[in-house]
Amino acid sequence: MTTNVFRLLPDGHSATGMQPSNFTDLDAFTTTDKREVNHTFFQTEDGSILSGVWECAPCREEIDAYPAHEMMTVLAGSVTITNADGASDTFTPGDTFFIAKGTQCIWEITETLRKYYMISE
Repeated sequence: MTTNVFRLLPDGHSATGMQPSNFTDLDAFTTTDKREVNHTFFQTEDGSILSGVWECAPCREEIDAYPAHEMMTVLAGSVTITNADGASDTFTPGDTFFIAKGTQCIWEITETLRKYYMISE
């Protein structure tokens, strides 16, 4: 990408919006709504760093090892993260949080989640 400074928009790209994505296994969705959309605003050539906006319907995933370092800011909805020791935190609009690569956790979106993200592999 050639743009070094850009604005992340909560609805994705101003002209194209957000596009369907498939980061979440269909079996993980907890309602009949299986909508998942994304817009990546920035990605390094090797794909090791990404930044964008993502939205996903309610789902629940048990993650043995989180695949990347990720910092997120919740724009809408709610997600509860339960650590391997059973401690949990719920994040709602305005909350910013970080999950380290390799973290074992349960990721549960309880209300359709929209978030800004920055991922580093």
